[in-house]
Amino acid sequence: MDNSWILGLVGTLLSFILLRKSLRARINRSRYRSPLPLGTLGWPLIGETFEFISCAYSDHPESFMDKRRLMYGKVFKSHIFGNPTIISTDAEVSKFILQSDAKVFVPFYPISITELMGKSSILLINGSLQRRVHGLIGSFFKSPHLKAQITQDMQKYMQESMDTWKDNHLIYIQDETKNITFQVLVKTLISLEPGKEMEFLNQIFQEFIAGLISLPVKIPGSQLYRSLQAKKRMVMLVHEIIQDRRRSNSRNSRVPRDVLDVFLSDTSEQLTDELLSDNMIDLMIPGKDSVPLLITLAIKYLSDSPIALHQFKEENMKLKRQKSKLGESLCWSDYMDLQFTQNVLTETLRLGNIIIGVMRKAMKDVEIKGYLIPKGWCALTYFRSIHLDEQHYDRPYQFNPWRWQDKDTGSCNFTPFGGGQRLCPGLDLARLEASIFLHHFVTQFRWVAEDDSVINFPTVRLKNRMPVRIQRRFNVMHDPLSLSLSFIVECGFPLEGNEDESNSVTKGTKTERCSFKEDKP
Repeated sequence: MDNSWILGLVGTLLSFILLRKSLRARINRSRYRSPLPLGTLGWPLIGETFEFISCAYSDHPESFMDKRRLMYGKVFKSHIFGNPTIISTDAEVSKFILQSDAKVFVPFYPISITELMGKSSILLINGSLQRRVHGLIGSFFKSPHLKAQITQDMQKYMQESMDTWKDNHLIYIQDETKNITFQVLVKTLISLEPGKEMEFLNQIFQEFIAGLISLPVKIPGSQLYRSLQAKKRMVMLVHEIIQDRRRSNSRNSRVPRDVLDVFLSDTSEQLTDELLSDNMIDLMIPGKDSVPLLITLAIKYLSDSPIALHQFKEENMKLKRQKSKLGESLCWSDYMDLQFTQNVLTETLRLGNIIIGVMRKAMKDVEIKGYLIPKGWCALTYFRSIHLDEQHYDRPYQFNPWRWQDKDTGSCNFTPFGGGQRLCPGLDLARLEASIFLHHFVTQFRWVAEDDSVINFPTVRLKNRMPVRIQRRFNVMHDPLSLSLSFIVECGFPLEGNEDESNSVTKGTKTERCSFKEDKP
């Protein structure tokens, strides 16, 4: 009995000590642990999704964020697309999220995207495999050999397309750029030349990307189902190319000529045919999305800014005259050295926000700048709000390429291509393709842009596909008068003094007139 009493007393004392330590640890955690950001989770199940989407479709898509920033600060909690989410419009917090590895944050996308991309997509894989795939793609995209080939292909396909354009006719920039950049990118990836296979791939690829942002319903007839069927057909085509290439490479060793060759030269067993097929298809997306939209938006912004357009044209005309006198073709470094052109592209990326943000999922509790992002919650880094923040950019809604003359594009306030280990490996390639198109377009054509507006959700695009009425330039190489005439047209003055209202295009407070005659039926 005495021993039992002693053991009971010792047990009670130990329990008391452990309970006290537990309570003290809990008190310390509550005292020092960062709190959840302010905000609201909205309605049960749906959260604030409907309001988020409603604002995204409006002319001011960041209004959802602006309203909550005023109430809760630049980092706040919400509940969108079925998930509790911490939304960051703070540059430093967003940078931390983007630069964190898979032990802290992993990619998180809507169900429709994960279904279509597949588990082996570079967008979804993590760890050493992601670093290997990203590194292989990045090293090839940065190689001088590829840049030279891209320059040659882009110039060739562009000229072939431009040769079919007729004076005084409308062309749709968004459509033209999608066709050209897609062909260039597909050749870069799998060396597929224009022809029946390219036409087939182009057609079914449209069906594929149509389902990236769609209802997660896979029943026959639904958009996601149709997109999945299109993906299967593309995989079959790419898989045949992979098999042919493996047989060819086993007989002949050669320098990699495309991204597929780079992958096949790697002996890792992780790089299966399934992974290669998925990633070849996924890497085609910029050819139909981000790159053509960058070009299209740049032309829209330049069309609305005559002074910027004039300086842009003068810089490119100067380069063209210099190379013409030397009898040389333009190389990739010539395009990338066009300083004002690069500033125009940078400003287009900032103002256009082709990628509005990135979603991640927290793998553990994360504390940053006094905020807690709980394990299992989503984190949305909303680039658009950062790029349009008055604290970072003076008059942020104004197209102003000159702001980048002395500004660092490597700042955490500017993240159009994401960041960290998942920084877009093709960012230099995108700039190069855009620079080439814009150079040849502005040096060969004058144009009048028709009214159009930007749609920001579910993806950024021009409502009317950016229609412009074109006319080929005079020979401006040695004719100063032609240069002055083209400047008059571009700055909104009448070429022949024609005051006919049918030849006027009104944009806001600016009316542009030119002597182009309307197409007759």
